Amino acid sequence: MIADMENGEIGIIVTKDLSRLGRNQLHTGLYIEERFPMFGVRYIAINDNVDTENAESNDLMPFKNLFNEWFIRDTSRKIRAVQKAKAERGERLGTRAPYGYVKDLETKKLVIDEEAAAVVKRIFALCAAGNGPSQIARILKKEQVLTPTMYAYAKYGMTHTGLDTQRPYHWSGDTVADMLENEIYIGNTLNYRFSTRSYKDKRKIEHPREECLVFENTHPAIITKEIWDIVQQVRKNKRRRTKMDEQNKYSGLVVCADCGKTMVLHRAHTMSADYNHFTCRTYKKDGEACTAHYIRECILDEIVLEDLRRITAEAREHPQEFAEYLNSKQSAELQKEIRRLEKEKSTMQKRKAELDAIFKKLYEDSVLGRITAEQFQLLSASYTDEQAKLTESLPQREAEIQRLKETVSNTAAFLDKAKRYTDIQALTPELLRLFIQKIVVHEKEVKWSKHAPQTVEIHYADIGCMENRQTAEPEQHKEILMVS
Repeated sequence: MIADMENGEIGIIVTKDLSRLGRNQLHTGLYIEERFPMFGVRYIAINDNVDTENAESNDLMPFKNLFNEWFIRDTSRKIRAVQKAKAERGERLGTRAPYGYVKDLETKKLVIDEEAAAVVKRIFALCAAGNGPSQIARILKKEQVLTPTMYAYAKYGMTHTGLDTQRPYHWSGDTVADMLENEIYIGNTLNYRFSTRSYKDKRKIEHPREECLVFENTHPAIITKEIWDIVQQVRKNKRRRTKMDEQNKYSGLVVCADCGKTMVLHRAHTMSADYNHFTCRTYKKDGEACTAHYIRECILDEIVLEDLRRITAEAREHPQEFAEYLNSKQSAELQKEIRRLEKEKSTMQKRKAELDAIFKKLYEDSVLGRITAEQFQLLSASYTDEQAKLTESLPQREAEIQRLKETVSNTAAFLDKAKRYTDIQALTPELLRLFIQKIVVHEKEVKWSKHAPQTVEIHYADIGCMENRQTAEPEQHKEILMVS
């Protein structure tokens, strides 16, 4: 419309009233007072008796614009109050049911749409198996699965701004990623996830989870909490395919014992699968900063599979003894770590008190003229920086100590998983992330030796590291000293 005014194609603009032109008094006033006269456009608001060619009719126009803006601000405030009340009651604020659900016509609550829910389950399963959002989108497109908007249109006749009937199977990686991060699928309702800056600025602001109102089990879940946790772990350690278009099932789990960085899986067309191996990421970038920590993938598979079977069998066959051992082990480890942190805290507090005394003495010397202002600034600068760091670090130490004091092993959760997985035949990405937190690989006692012992620590989810040392015989051509 602006271009048409500039080209002289519009001579008169007529609205029902001033609010139809706009409710922002600044914008409305700018157009009526400057833009319309600039382009020779006459403006008429019928109900408000405004006509820019009649000067007398325009006297009350600024007040009417102000009232219109006040009205929309008041309406916005009331709507926000209603939305806040609903959000605090745990009611879902969205008007549309997310993909995989439909609204019950009577209760208005979410119920599962079995056809769409099957696709949601498949998306989460593909991600748990190591596929990223883009790969999943390509798979769904290849299989000609209708997009969420197209599905809603085809089955329920519902339209959406993103509807593209020309490309009914055009899934995007962003759509898949949003679904993988949406807690709605585990039965939770997150309110206040998005907001706008004001009634004038409608741009969305996404809030972190801790700022949202979270209500659990508000509707039937499509995805189990177990699968959800696996997917979030996979998403946290986003896995890239190798040049051979294969997934590393250990991605993000295998860690160097010395530098703490994740280890890299090497594969090549010229090598047999038996020679696929892990090396330290730091070593790969800088050979002097760390060592290789070389371990073959097939050897790691043997170690992990054997130990996983052993631990889960012990948990199933001797649950009481297993729980008692975990409690005593964890208690000892926690107490040791707490004592270490408390010693650090005490040292930091002592040093902070020393700095306070030093600073006080310097200030007195400055006031009494024993040192100049320049000398005071120079001497106090380093002490001030150290004091600031201590002031920042002390609460962190206290929080860490408190967290450890509240930490307990989730033995029951591990026992439940052990009972459900009684016949583990092979390692899968889902299985690894279900049971294992991380795998720490130590350097061999003799680097690059085929028969030298090597330590591998397997840290299990919920229960931590379970100690069990085994020494491989040289003639067996194994390369490990296991600590699982």
